[in-house]
Amino acid sequence: MHDFLVANGYPALFLLSFLAATLIPLGSEWLLIALIIKGFEPSLAVTVASAGNVLGACTSYLIGIYGSAYLTERVLRMNAADRGRAERFFSRYGCWSLLLSWLPVVGDPLCLVAGMMKVPIARFVLLVLTGKAARYAAVAWATLEGRHLFF
Repeated sequence: MHDFLVANGYPALFLLSFLAATLIPLGSEWLLIALIIKGFEPSLAVTVASAGNVLGACTSYLIGIYGSAYLTERVLRMNAADRGRAERFFSRYGCWSLLLSWLPVVGDPLCLVAGMMKVPIARFVLLVLTGKAARYAAVAWATLEGRHLFF
């Protein structure tokens, strides 16, 4: 699978980044690292990964806006405690918490709650893009700085 994804480069990175930003438990950083080590353009790889990840986050946002209790409870398996925890965090830190949407475990529910709380889409995209792009840029930078240690 690794070879297939690396061979398909940017499209595979976009797809994996998109899926990783939904409530599907995947990670995309490893593919970003692999592509940079293989010689892909780091800035383009960061842009592609960020775009896929933000669009994936937008699916959770849209589920929050238009999804019913069936989607959030049955499909996404968010129980009342999960939803309450995300709502409390969001209420405490407001829209700025969306800068942390890249974090595992809490990031995807934050995007869902942002939709449920009807955060304006432009604000949502700007904050989520900032957080996710910074994370991918940091991973790319660390890869470029550290690859000489291994290769």
